Amino acid sequence: MANARKRARQRRRAKSLISSIREFLTAEVFKQVRNSSRRRKSPRWDLHPLLYILVLTTYCCGDSLPEKFEAARVFYVASCSKRKRPGGHFSGFEKAVAKLPMPILRTLAAGIRGRIQAIFSDRWKVGNFIPLGCDGTRQACPRTAELEQRLGTFGKEGSPPMIWNTSIVHLTLGFPLCWRLGKGGKASERSHLIFMLRWLPAAALIVADAGYVGYEVAAAMIMAKVLFLIRMSSNATFYSEANEPLDEFREGIVYYWPKTQQNAGKPPLRGRLMRIHSSRHKADVWLFTNVEDPQQLPLETAGDCYRWRWENEGFFRTYKRTLKKVTLMSRTLRLVHREVEASMIATQLLLCQGALAMPAPTPQTDSLPVMCSPRGVLLEARR
Repeated sequence: MANARKRARQRRRAKSLISSIREFLTAEVFKQVRNSSRRRKSPRWDLHPLLYILVLTTYCCGDSLPEKFEAARVFYVASCSKRKRPGGHFSGFEKAVAKLPMPILRTLAAGIRGRIQAIFSDRWKVGNFIPLGCDGTRQACPRTAELEQRLGTFGKEGSPPMIWNTSIVHLTLGFPLCWRLGKGGKASERSHLIFMLRWLPAAALIVADAGYVGYEVAAAMIMAKVLFLIRMSSNATFYSEANEPLDEFREGIVYYWPKTQQNAGKPPLRGRLMRIHSSRHKADVWLFTNVEDPQQLPLETAGDCYRWRWENEGFFRTYKRTLKKVTLMSRTLRLVHREVEASMIATQLLLCQGALAMPAPTPQTDSLPVMCSPRGVLLEARR
C-alpha cells in the first residue's frame, strides 16, 4: 500500500515529445499568453497551433523555412488531432507570424521561466547560489535591403546585417533562463544585463567576463540585490583599507571607485576582490564580488564558478551550430525578431527536457548535475 502511494506521488514520465513540452507549456501558461493577445483581432490562425508550429520549426530538418513548416505542421496535426487543423500554406503561416505581437512571445517566455523555477527548484542550486553566466553573440541575417537599412552592418566592409543576442545561462544545467536582443553593431550587453536583472530568481549569482566590467553594472546589481562574480580588467581602480603589497594579495575587502565616478561625486562600491591562481595559465584572474563572507563564497568555489562560465559558450555552440542559427532565415525585421524569440524558446525547451532527463545529484555525493547531450536530445525529439 505504501509503495502504491509512493508511485502515485511520483511525477509521470513524458511518453512523447508533445507531452514533454506540455510540462512547460501548461494550460496556465497558455492562459497567460491568451490574456496578452487582445491586440489580435479576428485572427485566422489560433494561438495554440501558431506558437507550437513556430517553436517546432527550430527542431525540424530542412534547407528552407517552407520545408521546416511542412514537417512541423504534420507533427502538430498528428499530435493534436482533436484540435482544429491549422492552415496548410506557408504564405499564410508567415503572414500570421508577422502579425503576431511580440508581447505574446515575451509572455510565453515569462511563463516558461516560472515553470523552470517550479520544476528545477530542488536541483539548480550549487551550494548557496544559483550560478548563472551572462554573455553575448552575434547572428547574421540575410542581405535584404530592409535588414541592411534597419540593422546596419558590423565591422568589416561587406559584413551582413547582424543581430546581437545576450543570454543568461544556468552554468551547471546548461539551459538559458532569459535573453535580450539588439542591433549587432550597436547593442550594449551591459545594458542588456541590467535590464534582465528583474527576471532573475533569488540567490542568483551572475558570473561574467571582463566585458561586463563597469561601475554602472556593479551598482545596478547591488541596488537590485543580485549577487555577482565578475572578472576585472587591468585598468579597474580599487582601494583597500589594508596596506598589503600587491604580490602578496589573495583576497580582501576593497572599494571600486573609478576616476570618472569620483569626479561625478558618486560613492565607492564596497566588495571583495579575489586573486585566482592557475597552474595552467601565466596570468592570475582577478574576480570582484559583492559576497563579502569568505565562508559563503570561498576562493576555490569562486574559481570553479568562473571556470563554469564557459557553459555560456557551450550554449551558443548548441544554438548556432546544432540548431543551425548561425545565420537566420527570415528576410524582414518583423520576422527576424520573431524567429530569434521563437528559436530561443525552442532551444530553452529542448535543453530543459535534456536536463530533466538526467539523473539528479544526491545530497550524499554532493556532486554537480550530469550535463545532457544537446545533439542527443535533438535527435530524440526528431525521432
